[in-house]
Amino acid sequence: MLVLSRKEDQSIFIGEDIEVTILEIKDGNIKIGIEAPDNIKIYRKEIFDEIKSENSKAAHTEISDIEKILKSGGDGH
Repeated sequence: MLVLSRKEDQSIFIGEDIEVTILEIKDGNIKIGIEAPDNIKIYRKEIFDEIKSENSKAAHTEISDIEKILKSGGDGH
């Protein structure tokens, strides 16, 4: 892990296309701004972890669960 110190209004670049700027440091919180191309998805870690968890659950769906959905007409009832 690379560790850097930055002050308000200072930035770092990730590659050539992503700029992370420290906007404000106040009461133990840091507000950052991220400029990146539209095709780069940016998530808070807790949201990204939820997405990964849901994707993992979906990938481990049992065939019997899928068969139940298909037999019920696909509406889940």
